[in-house]
Amino acid sequence: MSPMMEDDPIDADRDGFMLLQHGHKDMVEAAAFNAYGDRFASGSVDGKIKVYNRHRDGSWNLCDTWGAHTAEILQIQWLPPSIHPNLLSSIGTDGKFKLWVEDPTLTANKGRRFNSHSNKPVWELRAPSRAPFLSFSITHNPETRHTYLALISRTGLLTLWENEFPENLEAWTEVDKVNVCEKPARGEETSFKVAFDPGLEPCYTAIRQGVPRDSLGIIVASMTRASIWRTKEISHNVSLGNSPSKELYLATELKGHKGLVRDVAWASGGIRGYDVVATACKDGFVRVFQVTTPQQKNKSSGGSSQDRSHSRIQERREENGHRNVPSGIGAGLAGAKRRPEDEVREGEVVHVAKEVSKLDNNKTPVWRVEFDADGQLLASTGDDGKLLMWRREPSGVWSKSSELAMTRSVLN
Repeated sequence: MSPMMEDDPIDADRDGFMLLQHGHKDMVEAAAFNAYGDRFASGSVDGKIKVYNRHRDGSWNLCDTWGAHTAEILQIQWLPPSIHPNLLSSIGTDGKFKLWVEDPTLTANKGRRFNSHSNKPVWELRAPSRAPFLSFSITHNPETRHTYLALISRTGLLTLWENEFPENLEAWTEVDKVNVCEKPARGEETSFKVAFDPGLEPCYTAIRQGVPRDSLGIIVASMTRASIWRTKEISHNVSLGNSPSKELYLATELKGHKGLVRDVAWASGGIRGYDVVATACKDGFVRVFQVTTPQQKNKSSGGSSQDRSHSRIQERREENGHRNVPSGIGAGLAGAKRRPEDEVREGEVVHVAKEVSKLDNNKTPVWRVEFDADGQLLASTGDDGKLLMWRREPSGVWSKSSELAMTRSVLN
């Protein structure tokens, strides 16, 4: 490994912070650690990605820099090491999603380690329209070896992709796509975010109510709304037999937001019997929701799934609204039609979201929210520049645990 470039020194702050002079030519908008915490990547408005390696002495050295996008980079994420030890993904306002694989045999700091494939990513996906992708999330199931990619664009189009062959990163298939909200007006401030359920399976109570074990859970922030989507198995009768596939449906909405929803997070720990999710809102609050799948009235009566669906249609419509169609005023403006009262959608399971905590982020808009690996600690950041830590109490509510802030300015 070659020495760190002079414009990328590490400053060991005496208060415990490690200050990294990133060396980008513009503002840094995206950052991500790998699964082991020994590699760090940053993406900037200048369209470049930098990767740093942590050495045994605790120092961070620049590994490589390359031009990943022709516009600002919005998000980057390391893929799970069970797919590939060093695989990085990114999206930019140039409307492209890209996968970058490292070639460790190449010399560091030459701009070639992650784009050695003829100066191109290993796989690239262009947005279907001029509206760029604004957020993405990737999850991998090591048992089935399937990888899933969720992308959401500025028009509110949520798309789900699947890869069944980790050894072939170019073999992606589109599973389904839905409009999670009406299209924002031109020039309107937007906010979209997606995140997968970190668990390999839904929580056990959801499985007992009929959610398939391989069902995917996705939490979505779309403007002033937040919602949870799940996949169900569908089957198309064709001349050669049945062709099973997955389809997205709206499981529940997370209500109560008074501004743009900036970020969403899903806590791990399905063993608790319910799901815990959180949102970061421009109105200055972090909201924590408990999502349950209540016992259906006719579940133990031996009736068919269609009969059980009939008994809960009205409840589901009041909770969630119509799949693929905006609700409320947005539905009226879009000319959308509600589905008939007697229409039944097979395979859907009722979810109920309850707000358990509304956390004040120092009266400032919140930008990011994230759970720890156990789902017992929640972190949030906002316009005040502080990192607030929230902890779950035995009663189930969340309260402020600690607050972190820089105690001195960074000198250039």
